[in-house]
Amino acid sequence: MKTRAVAKYVSTSPRKLRLIADRVCGLKVEESIALLRLLPSPSAQVMAKVIKSAAANAENNFQMSPDELRVVNIFVDSGPTLKRFRPQARGRINPILKRSSHITVIVSEEE
Repeated sequence: MKTRAVAKYVSTSPRKLRLIADRVCGLKVEESIALLRLLPSPSAQVMAKVIKSAAANAENNFQMSPDELRVVNIFVDSGPTLKRFRPQARGRINPILKRSSHITVIVSEEE
């Protein structure tokens, strides 16, 4: 049985989150949280929160053992982009794109 958790509108670019997601995918839940705790990126804490939520969903809704859970898949999709503009020299402007993401974590029991 696969269980998932979703975090929407995370104010970090998908490119940065995918770097973290690739390191964690395929590990046990405990190992992945321990690894994320050591990463210097603030986005790692958001990813750890979503993984903990998926593990809690599996434990509470389907009575799965939290020790046997493994991160099967992590999807990081792009969310809406806020478009801002910064004035530049000679009356010009440069766009600033504030990107956001949606994180989906799927956990399952080991077999």
